[in-house]
Amino acid sequence: MLVFDGQHDHYLLIARGWQGEERIKENTIHVRLRDGKIWIEEDWTEDGVVTDFLQAAVPREDIVLAFHRPQLRQHTELAIA
Repeated sequence: MLVFDGQHDHYLLIARGWQGEERIKENTIHVRLRDGKIWIEEDWTEDGVVTDFLQAAVPREDIVLAFHRPQLRQHTELAIA
């Protein structure tokens, strides 16, 4: 399921359904736009949605890995905030 909240700039890909006897409901990707940057709140994809943004020529300084603590972000090649 795709969820687009353009008013608050939140965009989600949500997995819902059943796998055997187990109920599946998880946020696969959660991205929001904030202060002119792309904040990746959650990303459980195999290659990472960052790869897609970089291939689409989004500058590294415009992407924040929000799921990392601010102290850890400085060790990535992306924006810290």
